[in-house]
Amino acid sequence: MRKRDHHVVTNAASLLICGLLAGVVVAAAAFPAVAMSGLAAKAGAETFDKLPSELTVKRAPQISYLYASDGKTPLAAMYDENRRDIPLKDVPMIMQKAIIAAEDHNFFQHNGVDAKGIARAFVNNQAGASQQGASTITMQYVRQAIAYSATKPADVVAATEDTSARKLKEMRYAMRIDKELGKNEILERYLNIAPFGNGAYGIFAASQVYFGKAPKDLKLEEAAMLAGMVKAPSAFDPTTAGGRPQALDRRNYVLDNMVQIGAITKEQAEVAKKTELTVVGKRAPNGCVATNKAHWGFFCDYFYRWWIQQETFGATPYDRERRLKTGGYSIITSLDVATQQAAKDNVEQQLKTGRKEALMLAAVEPGTGRVRALATNRNYKLDDPNKPQNGKASNPAKKGARGTYPNTTNPLMTGGGDIHGYQAGSTFKIFTMVAALEKGLPLSHTIKAPNQFKSKYPVEFNSPAACPGTSNYCPKNANPAMAGPRNMWDGFGFSVNTYFVALEQEVGAQNAVDAAKRLGIQFRSSNDADLAKKADLWGAFTLGVSATTPLDVANAYATLAADGNYCEPIPVQEIRDQEGNKLDVANPRCHQAVKTEVARAAIDAARCPVGDNSSTSRCGGVRTAGAVRGIVGKPVAGKTGTTEGDKTATLVATTKQLAVAGIMADPDYAQTPESMDYNKANMAVSRTLRDALKGKPSINFTPPGSKSSAGDERSIPDVKCQSLDTAKSRIQGAGFEVEVSDSKVDSSCPPGTAAGTSPDGRTTKGGLVVIEVSNGKKSTGGGPRPPGPGRRPN
Repeated sequence: MRKRDHHVVTNAASLLICGLLAGVVVAAAAFPAVAMSGLAAKAGAETFDKLPSELTVKRAPQISYLYASDGKTPLAAMYDENRRDIPLKDVPMIMQKAIIAAEDHNFFQHNGVDAKGIARAFVNNQAGASQQGASTITMQYVRQAIAYSATKPADVVAATEDTSARKLKEMRYAMRIDKELGKNEILERYLNIAPFGNGAYGIFAASQVYFGKAPKDLKLEEAAMLAGMVKAPSAFDPTTAGGRPQALDRRNYVLDNMVQIGAITKEQAEVAKKTELTVVGKRAPNGCVATNKAHWGFFCDYFYRWWIQQETFGATPYDRERRLKTGGYSIITSLDVATQQAAKDNVEQQLKTGRKEALMLAAVEPGTGRVRALATNRNYKLDDPNKPQNGKASNPAKKGARGTYPNTTNPLMTGGGDIHGYQAGSTFKIFTMVAALEKGLPLSHTIKAPNQFKSKYPVEFNSPAACPGTSNYCPKNANPAMAGPRNMWDGFGFSVNTYFVALEQEVGAQNAVDAAKRLGIQFRSSNDADLAKKADLWGAFTLGVSATTPLDVANAYATLAADGNYCEPIPVQEIRDQEGNKLDVANPRCHQAVKTEVARAAIDAARCPVGDNSSTSRCGGVRTAGAVRGIVGKPVAGKTGTTEGDKTATLVATTKQLAVAGIMADPDYAQTPESMDYNKANMAVSRTLRDALKGKPSINFTPPGSKSSAGDERSIPDVKCQSLDTAKSRIQGAGFEVEVSDSKVDSSCPPGTAAGTSPDGRTTKGGLVVIEVSNGKKSTGGGPRPPGPGRRPN
């Protein structure tokens, strides 16, 4: 018989069987448990030809995989169902033959409906023998496809309920798709959609879950066992004591059937039956609590929160989550394995997991915003309420509550939810400096910084922050040696509070806050957000009293290191959908936040605190973290920060390639009375930066131009040994502001006369010149007084 004639006869026979036996035979043969009712008969021959034949199929849910930045190292998996579609060519022939032997001997002969099988099952079941079904592989695929394409729970139930009407519809669809798709396409779809138990759907997931290998590597006995499980995955579960014997019996049944259809020899079957099966039975890890390495969970959580905010993946957070867990994406994240490991190792060296204090690090790449590492001395996991490990909350207001150490899933490094961040202290001074540079003030801009500065900013009357008996904000320096004429270089390097509050007052606090916003600082707490709206009155802003996160601080300094090019922090490098298309949502999102020259000038001053300087820098002799340059071994800029009572300790350090910020704080108790050890923060950050850049070239920062560093400089008149009145007159006449120092210095000039000026030589037009007063004693040649040994950086 010609092939065409065979199909004609087969189709005719199928239609006849379906029409005549639809009501009775289908119910008895395909669903032996269903009574043969009048309703079943009604769905018989007179309605079969009117049933729909067009099947709309949605792709079944697919697992999404996350990788580290190398594109190879697995990071995590996200799924509702553990499934990954693969082409039939990646399924070995032995597996294809096994599933046919187990489920549908005549798969390649029938047209989607096995008429002989239906008749045989009917006769068998009516005779009272063991019950048989007659669903072909094609019909089983149709059933699964309808369920996955359903948009309502009721439709899912209808797709799987035991009714003859549903069976008839399956037959109609099966015949249509057999004609349209062809056998190989149907077999491929079936192997990718079939459930195998233990959360595994499709042959790819099943091979991984039960044998820890790809389908192409399956052996005969393994393929037979998997094929046998499809009929009843729970009953034939080889990972349970009760299910393993049944799974092996079923495997042997499949092997015998493979002999029957000529797929293997009887000898091969017997060898396979005697082969001991080693079953892994390990469910695929799912979500951020099951990352490839435990300390990657915080980064994974950051990625997840980022994804949920991307409108590209749906209109609502729910839609976006469903896309992530069903869309089959391949996601190369920005996590750099070496940088992440360096961050975690250095955090643990300074502060072991288990302490209530947290040392939190974030690393960002300048020019792209890609987040390369997030690390802290915490385990990313929920504390077990039945066997709690976490210590008691350090906040006395939370009596009886558990703290977040050593286990937490809170976004400590990135913020989110009720995590608003921590005060980063003097690292915020850079925003005032940026605002001043944007106003045209150069780095050489000099202010006589007193030990305590009476500002115009209002605070509560007679509060600790006010000058006694006033409502004026009156900040102090951490050390009396900080007082004196300061410019932006040494004011930043020495972290002089009174210089920066005075500078903030000069340029407007609102402009400093605006600079912070443009550089990525978020005001997450409602109190900070309210203050930011009326920022012209926020005098303490420059001292870092606003809550922030290590990620925000790192990215702000990274923006300046990238010549003012702000890039939104992003946890991905590449995202491809299940068809392999690259999505633009993973591209860096950058814009020029501040002018290049302003950024370069700010970085030039920021080299001072960390022991570095350029050809234009005039940092002075005191650096708050002067050892950083030697540890990192490359050009570096940054800033320390401590807060009142040392409740937090911060260091941010950036090169052209990487910015790292670390904050040490008690996340459970912002107002802790305990002091944080700034040396631990400094060491963790600087060593992380060093280790992450091993083997990478040194790239120098570009120094600023003369206008932004020195400004319009003019010569200062030489007034040495002149009377104070004469000296003031001459200096004012040259276009400078003049102040007379309150203290006297050793000088050979007559007592009470001008010993010289600070600065001397040249300074910015209109800048401040301080006249130093002689005490009449010969100069000893001493320089500025260094800080005492007990002074802390801020």
